[in-house]
Amino acid sequence: MSKNPIGLFDSGVGGTSIWKEVHHLLPHENTIYLADSKNAPYGLKGKDKIIELSIKNTEFLLEKDCKLIVVACNTATTNAIKTLRSKYDVPFIGIEPAIKPAALQTQTKAIGILATKGTLSSELFSNTSALYGSGINVIEQHGEGIVQLIETGKLYSEEMKALLKLYLEPMIQANIDHLVLGCTHYPYLMPLLLEILPEHIKIIDSGEAVARQTKNVLQQNRLLNTSTQQSSTKFYSNSNPEVMQSLLGNHFTAEYLAF
Repeated sequence: MSKNPIGLFDSGVGGTSIWKEVHHLLPHENTIYLADSKNAPYGLKGKDKIIELSIKNTEFLLEKDCKLIVVACNTATTNAIKTLRSKYDVPFIGIEPAIKPAALQTQTKAIGILATKGTLSSELFSNTSALYGSGINVIEQHGEGIVQLIETGKLYSEEMKALLKLYLEPMIQANIDHLVLGCTHYPYLMPLLLEILPEHIKIIDSGEAVARQTKNVLQQNRLLNTSTQQSSTKFYSNSNPEVMQSLLGNHFTAEYLAF
């Protein structure tokens, strides 16, 4: 079973930022990535719908014999992972905004969280924020429109730049020194974020931590692939696979899947 693939799913192409970290740390692991772009963004949907879609994605990956599933979506994690873990025996790795390191490291006692509405309104986010945000000015910003622009291939458009400036300016004025990216789509915005934000503001995302946790859980469950053979990777999208292809480059192929 150790040679079975790791499954990853997201509401779209954003979770490929997580896949890249997992693949970098675990290059011999076979992987299957599912982008439910047809239903993106999850952040505007209700909890019941997010759970329904997450179950559908999970069952697709289980049919492909995945040994572990990474919920490569903050909104799906914060709304559905508790249900997924109770329903299926396979290990799940979740993702949530990295509030803890930002709160522990801030010198100005002000941090910014850029995330989807579904993540910011979730119980899990609220609990994490309450646990680590005491005595700190936590500025939450719903990144409305960002995911839609990325999913339609407008990553570095003028429209995207204007939207980011609108969302980030109040955080800059509030003297944040850390910006937490609360959506797996957002690491692809890094060039624009570095252009807009002052140099002293540190940007934090969860990618590396998720990859490390994936490795730990594989080791704990004796599922780590010890083979040194070249790994197999498959990328599926139920809408606009060419957008995902543009993020993956020429080394990997994104396939359309009627799902």
